Amino acid sequence: MIMKFVLAPDSFKGSLTAKEVCQAMETGLKKVFPDSDYVHVPMADGGEGTMQALVDATAGQVMSKTVTGPLGSPVTARFGLLGDKKTAVIEMAEASGLHYVNAQTRNPLKTTTYGTGELIAAALAYPIERLIIGLGGSATNDGGAGMAQALGIKLLDQNSQSIGFGGGALAKLTSIDIADRHPRLDDVEILLASDVKNPLCGSQGASHIFGPQKGATLQMVEQLDRNLEHYAQVIKQQLGKQIADTPGAGAAGGLGAGLLAFTNATIRSGVELVIEMSRLDEQLQQADYCLTGEGGIDAQTKFGKTPIGVAHAAQKQQIPVIAIAGRIGDGIDTLYPEGIDAIFGIVQGAVPLEAALAESKANIIRTCENIARLIQLQK
Repeated sequence: MIMKFVLAPDSFKGSLTAKEVCQAMETGLKKVFPDSDYVHVPMADGGEGTMQALVDATAGQVMSKTVTGPLGSPVTARFGLLGDKKTAVIEMAEASGLHYVNAQTRNPLKTTTYGTGELIAAALAYPIERLIIGLGGSATNDGGAGMAQALGIKLLDQNSQSIGFGGGALAKLTSIDIADRHPRLDDVEILLASDVKNPLCGSQGASHIFGPQKGATLQMVEQLDRNLEHYAQVIKQQLGKQIADTPGAGAAGGLGAGLLAFTNATIRSGVELVIEMSRLDEQLQQADYCLTGEGGIDAQTKFGKTPIGVAHAAQKQQIPVIAIAGRIGDGIDTLYPEGIDAIFGIVQGAVPLEAALAESKANIIRTCENIARLIQLQK
């Protein structure tokens, strides 16, 4: 029996890339349907794995660049050039991510997005027309000030000196000089991939919601929020851009706000952007089944996560969607009306997390073989 299966999972964090999940899915399904057609469409939702998923989905390539890490020391960061040769993809966490700090060194008053700006500049050195920036996983709370500084924008104090780096320095901001802003920023369409709707400031803003996980104490949270509010006021006065309350401006410690202020960027749903760039709608045509999944699926999945984005795309073409997950949490019944027809957990019994991660490939293969056997019963 020959059928068409579209395999469109996210990565399983800590164990397999989205491409590797596709390969494991196919291996399991092929045990029952060896002659069927398998279309791999690695997916992501704008967070970790977005760059790799889009590179894999478009037969692109990964580039490396030494940039300034969030603490000021050099780090090696990657970015992707997609198969169309016109699009580059950056994950800000590659340059400014939380994994570069620890419990002793994390300090959002000092951490900077300067390296993200350097990574953007590295991508702009290629003849691209579009730049996708994944927001998330940041160690920073500087409103994208460091990114702006790396791209030639001067953030100055009352003495016309640079304010320095970090969310703590924003209180000194008096003026903004964009005369030396990177010239390619006006030539390239910039799309921000994020499922975060938080504004820059206030009780739901970057500092209050995400600051504590980056090491901010309650006192620091209040200071950072005041500083971001001041930063937004100066931007409004001098650049005429209102960013404080824009949904998504608070993403990645306010990097969303900085990119909206200093570039022509627009914010998009991460999974919708990946669906568009990977041509998922086109790949789904004439499919019999679509399989998706990610490391964990629960009630939160319906708020912009990969499986629900894939399900919505498949639902338009009336294609059944089956999801797999390493962990199934509460509230999955809310996902069925959204286009997911069945959800399967892949883990065998109660095992430590390390063992579950190590066995992901074998577990996906076994689960997908069993899914195929269920499908076979219907034929």
